[in-house]
Amino acid sequence: MINRAWVEEIRREVLDNSNFAAMSEEELDSWIAGVVDRKFRNEMLTMGEKAELVDAAFSSIRGFGLLDSIIRDDNITEVMINGPDDIFIEKSGRLSRLDEKFESEEKLVDIIRKIVGMAGREVSEANPIVDTRLPDGSRVNVVMPPISLKGPIVTIRKFSREPMTVEKLLEYRSITPEVADFLRLLVRAKYNIFICGGTGSGKTTFLNAVTNFIPKDERIITIEDSAELQIAGIDNLVSLETRNANNAGVGRITIQDLIKSALRMRPERIVVGEVRGAEALDMLQAMNTGHDGSLSTGHANSNKDMLSRLETMVLQGAEGLPLQAVRQQIASALDILIHLSRLRDKSRKTMEISEVLGYENGEIKLNPIYEFVEDESSTLEKVSGSLVRTGNPFRNYHKLRLMGFRGEI
Repeated sequence: MINRAWVEEIRREVLDNSNFAAMSEEELDSWIAGVVDRKFRNEMLTMGEKAELVDAAFSSIRGFGLLDSIIRDDNITEVMINGPDDIFIEKSGRLSRLDEKFESEEKLVDIIRKIVGMAGREVSEANPIVDTRLPDGSRVNVVMPPISLKGPIVTIRKFSREPMTVEKLLEYRSITPEVADFLRLLVRAKYNIFICGGTGSGKTTFLNAVTNFIPKDERIITIEDSAELQIAGIDNLVSLETRNANNAGVGRITIQDLIKSALRMRPERIVVGEVRGAEALDMLQAMNTGHDGSLSTGHANSNKDMLSRLETMVLQGAEGLPLQAVRQQIASALDILIHLSRLRDKSRKTMEISEVLGYENGEIKLNPIYEFVEDESSTLEKVSGSLVRTGNPFRNYHKLRLMGFRGEI
C-alpha cells in the first residue's frame, strides 16, 4: 500500500520549490521522480514502488488524488464517498469499505471542485447538488454541506471502457439468443421501447447494448443528465446534456428543454437516457408525432409500476390533464416495455418483456411476451434461470409489416 504521508511530503516539496503550474505533464513527472530519488534514496524501495510513489504524487497535484487509483481499477463499478473518512466501492455487485481515506475534508473539497470545474460546472453553498462526469465519462453526483450532514458526498458510476454490446448481454446470460433476435427486429422496425428497473439494475447498460441494433445510416439525438451512452458506428449522432443553473440561478437547461430542441433537429430517433419528471410528457409526445424508434429508461419495480410512474410524471408537467387522456397518450406512444432487476445474488437479469396493446376499459393493457423463470439449479445464494417465451402470441405486427417483415415472432 502506498504511504500517503510520503505522497503528501513529495507534493509539498513540489508545490513549494517548483513552478509546477507552468510544467508540461512530462516535465512534472520527471521533477517528481527526481524528488523521490533524492528524498527516499535510503529507503529500500523497488523500482515498482518508486513508480507508484511518483504516480500517486503526480495524481495528488494534477489528478484526483486517492480517487485516481480507485478509478483506474476496472473491477470497481461504483464509488461512494460519504465524507473524507468513509469510502465504499462496488465490485461484482457487492459493496465493501476501503481502508484508505482522504487526508482532510479540505482535500476532498479541492478534488470535488476540480472534477466539477473540468465539466464547466460550479458547486457551492448556493448550488450544493451537482451532476457531472469525469473525463473518462464516469457519472458523478456531488452533494455538499449544508445539505449533507456528513461532509461532502460523492457518488461515481464508473464508465465502462468498452461499450456494452448484445454479445456481452448474451455472455452474462441477461438475455437469450432468441430474445436478442426479437429485440433486433423490434429496434430496426422502429418500435418505441422503454426500459425500466431499480437502481443498479443495468438500465443504461441495456439501453447502450440495444442501440447497437439501430441502422447505421440514421440520425440519432441522445439526451442525458450526464452523457454516458456509448453508441458505436452511428455517424450522424448528436449528444445533448443538461446543465445546472449557475450561482446566479440562471442558465439551467433541463431534459425537457433538450427534448423540445431535439424535435427541431430532424431526428430519426430520440434516445432519452432517463426520464424522472415532467419531461415524460414531452418524450411521449415526441413518440406520438412521428419519432418512432425512440428509446428511454426509468425507475420502476415492474412494467405495470412503470406505467403508473409515467402517469405521475406526465401529470407533473400537465396538471389538470384527465387521467384517461394521460393513459391514452402512454398507450399510443409506447410499444414495448422491458423490466430489469438486480436479484438476490447481485446478478442483473432481464425479468420481463411486454408489448403495450393499447388503452381499454380505463386501463393500459400489457401482453407479456418473455418472462424470467428460475430453474432447478437456483439456490438462495445463486440465481439460475433464463427468459422464457410465454404462451401469449405477439400481436402488434404493424411496424414489422411496414419494414417488410412477413414472418411471425
